[in-house]
Amino acid sequence: MKHSIVSVLIFALLGLIIGYLFFGKIAGEYVSISTLLKPASNELVSLGQKISGIAKVRNNIAICGGIGAVVGIVIRLAKK
Repeated sequence: MKHSIVSVLIFALLGLIIGYLFFGKIAGEYVSISTLLKPASNELVSLGQKISGIAKVRNNIAICGGIGAVVGIVIRLAKK
């Protein structure tokens, strides 16, 4: 069980990294990781993030992380 959890976490992390490399750019520049991790401090900042596309970038990176976790589960189950 412990190895399964570690496998899922590793593949989820790899998915997040790959997602950041593919989707982390806005206008040719990578968005800082702190910007992606911090929640919007107020509604005005939230609106600015939606307009600039940061919300979409977050979603795409999270989806890649989820896909990585699923791949980790599938690989672990296939090994058993």
